[in-house]
This record gives sequence, structure tokens and C-alpha cells, in this order.
Amino acid sequence: MVAYTILSGLLFGLYFSLMAIGLNLIFGVMRMVNLAHGDFIMLGAFAAFFAYTLWNMNPLVTMVFVFFLFILLGGALYYLVVPRLLRAQDPEMLSLILFFGLSQVIQALAVIAFGNNQRSIDYTALGSGTVFLFGQGFEESWVVVAAVSLLAIILVSIYLYATKLGVATRAVMNHREEAASAGISVHRVSAYAMGIGLALAAIAGVFSPFMIGSIDPTMGTDLTTTSFAIIIIGSLGNPIGTVVGGMIYGLSLMYMESYQPSWSSLVPYLLLFIILLLKPSGLLGRRMRNA
Repeated sequence: MVAYTILSGLLFGLYFSLMAIGLNLIFGVMRMVNLAHGDFIMLGAFAAFFAYTLWNMNPLVTMVFVFFLFILLGGALYYLVVPRLLRAQDPEMLSLILFFGLSQVIQALAVIAFGNNQRSIDYTALGSGTVFLFGQGFEESWVVVAAVSLLAIILVSIYLYATKLGVATRAVMNHREEAASAGISVHRVSAYAMGIGLALAAIAGVFSPFMIGSIDPTMGTDLTTTSFAIIIIGSLGNPIGTVVGGMIYGLSLMYMESYQPSWSSLVPYLLLFIILLLKPSGLLGRRMRNA
């Protein structure tokens, strides 16, 4: 039981890392908390549902379309909203209000378009077999999602540390004004970060029916809370620290669901409370930034 709990916690931890890493990337570059993050996960989930229901499209294929679609959407949203926010006296506080409003609009439109009924995807869409890891059997879909999540995290790391645009992104994350004075196109870098952040959220949404169950238009609020707790645990503004937070959240959630299932819904709030009390800068120790 202990081995199963730990291994399933690691599998889910990879998925939760994918869910939150886009939120941390956007915050790190723009110093704005995207309170609509969970709603973009919800949109990715419904894209996977309708693609599978209408065209029997495998979620792995849907993931590719969703990735490019939400990169474009994120870039457009950035140029439509963020430059205007940055000209305000308190852009970070204004961004909280704006993204909260955006979240409410997305939820309302989703209810109108999709209805309030919960939806799900056949769990065999990602494989119906059982995969054995260290003598423990897991659903094939869990292992597939964990593998895709790990690949996405590796690609984000390569983007940040091995590409010219990634180096510019980290420069903007460290000091936006100095990066601009060095000739880096801050708006271009930020637009890419917004697009990639939303695309990663949407990909997490594509796989959410296999990891967190049924989907509905109002699921975004809880997912934003969970993602926010994960990035606080790791380190706010450090995308790679999200992996640490995701693993701790996944292990904690699986432990609670195995031994105290009635308490499992409290996990993100308890972890958030504990980390803010003991180490508000997150476990990786990055200095807390204003938001």
C-alpha cells in the first residue's frame, strides 16, 4: 500500500506539475497572477471531450492542435490586454481584477455553450491495460499522462536554458527593466510566455478527465487554487520549482486519498497555509515578489 501510494503520488505529481507550470511561467515573466488559469485548463478539457466524442480523436492528437491554438490565443490575449495594464499605476493589482473578471466571463460562456452537466471521456482512450512499475499495477492512462507531462517539463527546461528566446525569457524574469535596456524585446518575450503558459494549461486540461475525473464549466476555480498552491510550494516565479511543488502535492494528495479520503479536498489549502507560515518564498528559496 505504501509503495503504491508513493508511486501513484509521483505519477500524479508529474501531471500536477504540468498543470501549474504555465501559471508560474506567466507570473515569472509578467509578475501577474492569471486567475483564469484553471478556466483555460477547463477549455482544454472540453476540447478533448468534443474532439473524442465527435471525431473519435485520440487525446494525444488533440493535444497537438490545442497546443498551437492556445499559443496563438495567449499571444493575442497578451497584446490585447497586458500592454494596457502595464501603463496603469498598479498593474499587478489591476491584473488580479482583470483576470478574475476574465475567469467569470469564460465560465459563463462555457455554461451557455456546454451546459452544466458533467462530462467524461472513455478512460480506455489512452489505453485500457495495466502498467506495472516496481511490482505495482497502474492504469495505462495514468502512466501515459505522466510520461507526456514529464516530456513537457523537459521541453520547457530546454526552452528556458538552451534556446536564445529562453535566455531572454529568464533575463526578463530576473529584471524586466534591465532586460529591456539590454535590447531584449520584452513584449515579444512576454507574448511567447503567455502563449506557452496557456498552451501548457490547455494540454493539462486535455488529460484532466483521466487524472481528476469528470469535467464541467465551473471546474476552473478549484484548478486555479490547486495550481497556485503548487507554485507557492515550489517557488513563485520559478517555473522549474513548480516540479517540486507538483511532486509534494501529488504525494500528499495520494496519501490523503489512501488513508484519509474525506480530507483529501483540503490538501491544497493545508499545504498553502503551511508553506506560507514556514517558508513564504517557497521551498526553493526564491525571494518573494510582489503580485
